[in-house]
Amino acid sequence: MDKKKIIILGAVLSLIGLWFAFDLGQFFTLEYAKAQQQALQETINTSPMFSSIVFFAIYVIVTALSLPGAAIMTLLGAALFGFWWSLVLISFASTIGATLAFLFSRFILRDWVQGKFGHRLAPINAGIERDGPFYLFTLRLIPVFPFFLVNLLMGLTPISTKMFYLVSQVGMLAGTMVYINAGTQLGQIDTLSGIVSAPVLISLALLGIFPLIAKAVMGVIQKRRVYAQWEKPTQFDQNMVVIGAGAGGLVSSYIAAAVKAKVTLIERHKMGGDCLNTGCVPSKAIIRAAHTMAEISRANEFGISTGETKVDFKQVMSRIHNVIAKIEPHDSVERYSKLGVNCISGEATILSPWEVEVNGQRMTTRNIVIATGARPLVPGIPGLEAVNYLTSDTIWQLEEQPKRMLVLGGGPIGCELAQSFCRLGTEVTLVEMADQVLIREDSDASELVKNQLVKDGVSLMTSHRASRFESATDESGNTVQRVFLETSQGTEISVEFDVVMLALGRVANVQGFGLEELGITTTERGTVEVNEYLQTKYPNIYAVGDVAGPFQLTHAAAHQAWYAAVNGLFGSIKKFKADYSVLPAATYTSPEVARVGINEKEAQQQGIEFDVTSYGIDDLDRAITDGEDHGFIKVITPKGKDKILGVTIVGYNAGELLAEFTLAMRHGLGLNKILGTVHPYPTMSEATKYTAGVWKQANAPQGLLALAEKYHTWMREGKKKQNSKNALPESDAKAPVESALKEK
Repeated sequence: MDKKKIIILGAVLSLIGLWFAFDLGQFFTLEYAKAQQQALQETINTSPMFSSIVFFAIYVIVTALSLPGAAIMTLLGAALFGFWWSLVLISFASTIGATLAFLFSRFILRDWVQGKFGHRLAPINAGIERDGPFYLFTLRLIPVFPFFLVNLLMGLTPISTKMFYLVSQVGMLAGTMVYINAGTQLGQIDTLSGIVSAPVLISLALLGIFPLIAKAVMGVIQKRRVYAQWEKPTQFDQNMVVIGAGAGGLVSSYIAAAVKAKVTLIERHKMGGDCLNTGCVPSKAIIRAAHTMAEISRANEFGISTGETKVDFKQVMSRIHNVIAKIEPHDSVERYSKLGVNCISGEATILSPWEVEVNGQRMTTRNIVIATGARPLVPGIPGLEAVNYLTSDTIWQLEEQPKRMLVLGGGPIGCELAQSFCRLGTEVTLVEMADQVLIREDSDASELVKNQLVKDGVSLMTSHRASRFESATDESGNTVQRVFLETSQGTEISVEFDVVMLALGRVANVQGFGLEELGITTTERGTVEVNEYLQTKYPNIYAVGDVAGPFQLTHAAAHQAWYAAVNGLFGSIKKFKADYSVLPAATYTSPEVARVGINEKEAQQQGIEFDVTSYGIDDLDRAITDGEDHGFIKVITPKGKDKILGVTIVGYNAGELLAEFTLAMRHGLGLNKILGTVHPYPTMSEATKYTAGVWKQANAPQGLLALAEKYHTWMREGKKKQNSKNALPESDAKAPVESALKEK
């Protein structure tokens, strides 16, 4: 920090220190003003201009130094100077003081903050350069943050000083008028009865409801600003048009039809979207086949002898397509038409915020839901186009089983398919750039999955990156395909394969249907930018599912669809913020990995004080009888409390076991409630109760237990002593017996 900055910073800190050291804040209270009202009023009457200048200067200093007291000074000024003159003084003094604080922050801190955090602040800087005046005006009109904080933070942004001053002068005017009006009324209170007078009550009411009024006004202004270039129809053909018939689109249109809204669903390809046709359904069908093969290989473990087993790959793929066909009616045009949805097959184009075109037909609609999904990411790795590559969309068209498969990506899709094809007899190499598979999971969960992948025969290569592909012809005229992998140490190796499966993530489908023309923005991840109500730039256009993120899960899309449909159809009455606090997810490897809430890794990143409770499923009776005694349940709770913050389960049917914890979290039930619930024996679900039991043991009330121990000791030893006191001495007890013997 240069010398000038040090001097200015020192001067400002000294002034702030003097304020608190001499307790100057005591002079900026209503009580002091009332006590000195007559004297102050006489001074003002005697020297109005001098008094105004002094008040103005003090107000500028208090605001510029971000000292507490500006609100009180506003009320005081109104009480002493009257409405109009105090409005002039305070309006300009507050803006000048705010601008000085803005300049101080800019001069002292902006270069350092932008230099250190510039890459993270880039989106904010871009937003300020584009819409900075509007953002500032909103903050001035609706005091969500204290004004002094707005002054200092805006100094760190690219907004110009001139623009900051002008917007602040106009933006703070309405709020200043409300405060001054309240001050003029408070200044007239001389007795307790004056507190309940109508003018004072009205002024206080205005003070309370002003933020709400300002927020409503800003909403109207923003809406007009967004829709300025579009002409809104006077009437509409539809209440809602949904683009995309995957999970999000199907649920949105179903809800709309259920509440008797007129809704049209447009799908350009297949009803059911990725989940039915290329995702959840076919992948779970092949996992089932692979699981059957793995069970057969374990037959001897259960005392069963089998002959030679053989995989009929064509039959495996045929069953997958039969499963899809069997589920198709659930998502079919026929079913949704019966439910009241107008289903159209074709390419949709959004022409305006209220107009959609499909197959040359234009229709007007009050709301639009974008549910266009995502597609597999195909990276720009050199040579990729020259080799035989597949994605999660195209792998289901295989007719011959690959002998050697390369899988790029160790996320859920990569791990599930790598394990499945390996169990069916394909030589599989799985490559992952990170140092573990399932990078979002805790290392202990990832380790169990890794060990099973290796045990099944997958060649696992973590900390490797595909740098290039090559397709060549060997001496025999056969085509040889290989990938060159770079290790974390910089060395390079090559791996040959017959097909490569790309499992490197998915890209949102945001192009080709009018978003660019409407100026609807996307995030850094390439998804449609939505707010907490799932609204895009245009409040009547919503986005759900993979195209909106942040989760690429079928049930997350359906969850979002409820909010989009309800907010779109009833938002003028009541809107709901999308709630992702309890959203479960499962990876269907063997063992399965299921999670809800935060895991240990995320709790550490968030700086949460937490406890970890673990239960090993190898201790569970039912797991032992089924030969599935592996894995664990791990629960994250706050220190000393039974509230469930997150659960990770690794093991057989982990996704099914997760449901009880998800229910408990959703309805605020802790581990004590789970412990008090009867579970049938012997079942896998008992694992949840035993996990709660482990927590209870670790959090047992030691003080009460000590008292209980003393009570039980007293019950044993105290009564024994009492009985011994009541017993006769040994000599007295023998006397009657001896006397009787003598008589005999």
